[in-house]
This record gives sequence, C-alpha cells and structure tokens, in this order.
Amino acid sequence: MTLSLILACVWAVVANVLAMTPSKDNHWRRAYVLIAIGIPLVGYVTYENGPWVGLVVLLAGMWILRWPVIYLGRWLRKRFS
Repeated sequence: MTLSLILACVWAVVANVLAMTPSKDNHWRRAYVLIAIGIPLVGYVTYENGPWVGLVVLLAGMWILRWPVIYLGRWLRKRFS
C-alpha cells in the first residue's frame, strides 16, 4: 500500500470521527477543512496509483462529504438554467 493510499484512509477515518462529534455550525467548518486537505490528496493518489484508483478515492470522498456536493449541484443547476 502506497503512502498516498494510507493518507487517504487516514483522511476517511478522521472525516468519520469528525462527523460523529457535535458541532454548532452543522459541520460546515470541518467540511471546508476536509475539502481543502482532500483535493490535493486525491491528486497525490492519482499521481502515485493511476486514474482509476484516484477516481475511486474521489468518489469515496464525495460520498463522505455528500452535502457540499449536493449544494454545489443545486447551485450549478440554478446558475445555468
């Protein structure tokens, strides 16, 4: 297992632990930090392991942070319709 995949697994565990803790702002601040760390991490995974593994890690991250993705889709739909 490469370093990038280990870091991606650690990111997923940290994201799940953060999701279980209480938050006053519905976890949005934590989501912004996870997104800021996750985007370069997906690039690193793709660089080390290839595009298919990078796509799997991207989909896993989108599954964990599903609400920012849903709100982005709604915003894009409203913006371009």
